Amino acid sequence: MDQLIYLAKTIRISQWVKNIVVFAPIVFSGFLFVPGYLTRVIWAFALFCLLSSSVYVFNDIIDAPQDREHPFKRLRPIAAGKISLAGAVFLFLLLSITSLLWGFLTSTFLFAVMLTYFVLNIFYSLWWKRIPILDVFVIAAGFVLRVYGGSFVVNVHMDVWFLLTVVSASLFLAVGKRRSEMTLLTGAGLEAKKTRTTLTHYTPELLGAYTGMFANTTWLTYALFSFLHPAFQAEGKVLRLFSLLPRTLMAEKWLMVTVPVVIFGVMRYMQLIFERNQGESPHKVLMSDRVLLGTVGLWGVMVITILYLA
Repeated sequence: MDQLIYLAKTIRISQWVKNIVVFAPIVFSGFLFVPGYLTRVIWAFALFCLLSSSVYVFNDIIDAPQDREHPFKRLRPIAAGKISLAGAVFLFLLLSITSLLWGFLTSTFLFAVMLTYFVLNIFYSLWWKRIPILDVFVIAAGFVLRVYGGSFVVNVHMDVWFLLTVVSASLFLAVGKRRSEMTLLTGAGLEAKKTRTTLTHYTPELLGAYTGMFANTTWLTYALFSFLHPAFQAEGKVLRLFSLLPRTLMAEKWLMVTVPVVIFGVMRYMQLIFERNQGESPHKVLMSDRVLLGTVGLWGVMVITILYLA
């Protein structure tokens, strides 16, 4: 049982929530309830979960010496010696080969995206995470590739403003992660060069400026995406009821009503980063903060209602 727990921690099941972005293309393209389409995206999600876990295992193997100096990462199974090096290498090979093989058998384009994601993260673990600015760009690229993977399996078009939203949100999360890492290490009295060398090239003021910049681009690009979303046709019971409203309340693009929710979510995440220093693990922030989790849930319900039920 202990080995199973260590295995679950090593492959970081909790971080699989990041792969949920593969569902974005099918949701915003209007094909969510088309028979067979959702099944393909669920399969792509599963493959990215296995592939991302292989990357986490490889990263822990490379970072084991530095992780032992970190106040929290020293508890990771590989760094703590709970999983042997040979076992970790076997797990990495099993997860990476299995996911890439199934990706190749599923779709050539999906395989190309998965292979790019894999190679990008291998280089990140070995070298690029030590290069300032490039390190956060690689993290953001991982989210964009996931979105492309979800788009390829159902062959749908992605709006350029939607892609810019994904890029901005990814950079926002990556920069917030770096800022919280710096705060945690400073609070623990540790030198950044012993655990995360790239942090020596950042300052709190610089990371704060980056966070504000990408917070603004996140909600602005999403607002432009919703503003430029194709108008709904006056079909269906709900939209026919809308036609009875006075002209003052009429709007052809109802997706715009989700913009305030997105702005609130961005502001709440910034509050957690600056006030509580909780951005070190974005997935933990999302799952642990009830306000932020409720905001994301409300946004999801509104999007599904507007795009499908209305």
